[in-house]
Amino acid sequence: MSTPAIDGSIREGAGYTVIENAPMLGRNTLHVAANAEVLIAVHDDAALDALFQLPRLQDGPLLVLGGGSNLLLAGDVEGVVLAMQTRGIERIVDADDHAVLRVAAGENWDEFVHFTLAQGYAGMENLVSIPGTVGAVPIQNIGAYGTEAEEFITTVDAFDRSDRQRVRLDRAACAFGYRDSVFKHERDRYVITAVEFRLPRRRPVQLDYAGVREELAELGHDDPQPEQVAEAIARIRARKLPDPLLVGNAGSFFKNPMVDGATAARLRASFPALPQWCAGDGMHKISAAAMIEAAGLKGHRDGAAGVSDQHALVLVNHGGASGGALLALARHVVATVHDRYGVTLEAEPRILSATL
Repeated sequence: MSTPAIDGSIREGAGYTVIENAPMLGRNTLHVAANAEVLIAVHDDAALDALFQLPRLQDGPLLVLGGGSNLLLAGDVEGVVLAMQTRGIERIVDADDHAVLRVAAGENWDEFVHFTLAQGYAGMENLVSIPGTVGAVPIQNIGAYGTEAEEFITTVDAFDRSDRQRVRLDRAACAFGYRDSVFKHERDRYVITAVEFRLPRRRPVQLDYAGVREELAELGHDDPQPEQVAEAIARIRARKLPDPLLVGNAGSFFKNPMVDGATAARLRASFPALPQWCAGDGMHKISAAAMIEAAGLKGHRDGAAGVSDQHALVLVNHGGASGGALLALARHVVATVHDRYGVTLEAEPRILSATL
């Protein structure tokens, strides 16, 4: 069945909808206007078995899309966009000291975090207020305020595009690292369908990240519980980061760079105020935000593309900026920081159809 639409045609199938010449403006949090040649919205992951029998999905370019919160569209999208819109949370284990939850890829991440807290599970409170879907979480191994998702992920269910079969990857097979995973390195291979999390019922709260204890004190929480930590972190994030519903952004655009001991020593000698932390194995993590701000780029604006005046790591679309304009700004930031510090920044979001 085919139904005409302003943006092309829409066709329905069992568990999915196909949209041709699909507008992507409402599907990326940077609010970039672009079109996808074909978008398939998947409502039931059982549809993947049939969809991946189609030659175009077997061999052609494919973008798997969640909430579009970790994506910069530098132009229109060729090939197929697969939007995972599946929902569902299943309790696999319900023990006295922990639970294991299997969560569909299309579930909203922040809503899931609040669900875990309401159920009395601990651990996710530091990961509150991060936009996106559950299926995107393992790809980036999201982290915030001293906590990373890999601490709780036990298994990732996926469709392996290389041999068109379903697989279950344990934590070791996911190869998690700092904002990294096997899914990031083999983007064209896996379509994540669900993620399983092991969540404790009791766990010491993590309060050592800058500003968390102070926020809790201001709220009057002397012995904070996970829900109260989540409240404090949500308040901090709301002050520091622009709301993507109001101002287009993808959260932190740049990673904190990892450098070797010699580079860290050079930076300490030349820039003693520049924050850095030991990261193990002789490596050191350097504050990208501090470098960008010290380079005078916080609040910098080039037309509608800008660096947030709330947080130097965030690139923003003030309205109508193209993906190309945002990419040009990102390259300007990278070049300016490199000229000053001799350190090359890397982007956190996926940049489609271009490189930084």
